[in-house]
Amino acid sequence: MKTIHKYSLGEDTGLVKVALKAGYQLVRFEHVLAEKALFVWVEEPLRADIPQVEVHFKVIKTGEPVQDTYQYVSTAVDVLGPETYHLYLDTRPQAALTQAA
Repeated sequence: MKTIHKYSLGEDTGLVKVALKAGYQLVRFEHVLAEKALFVWVEEPLRADIPQVEVHFKVIKTGEPVQDTYQYVSTAVDVLGPETYHLYLDTRPQAALTQAA
C-alpha cells in the first residue's frame, strides 16, 4: 500500500531537507494562497520495512541562477503575486551535502 503526504517548504528559497520513504514519487508542487507557503505532495510506500532517504529540495524563483547539480522537478505560480517558483532536487551525493553545510 501507499499514501500521499503533504510537506511544507515554506516561502524560503534555501535548501530544504525532507526524509521520504525510498521509492517516493512527487505528485504535486503548489503555492497555497491561504497559507502563503509552498508545499509538495509526495506518494510514499506505507510498509514499515522500507528505509527513509534524505532528499534535498531547492526552490528557485524565475530568473535566478540554477546550479548544475540541481534537477528540475516542477513549477508553482503565486496567482495573486508576481512570483513563480521552480522546484529542484539537489542530486549531489550525501557526503558532498554534509561538507557544504
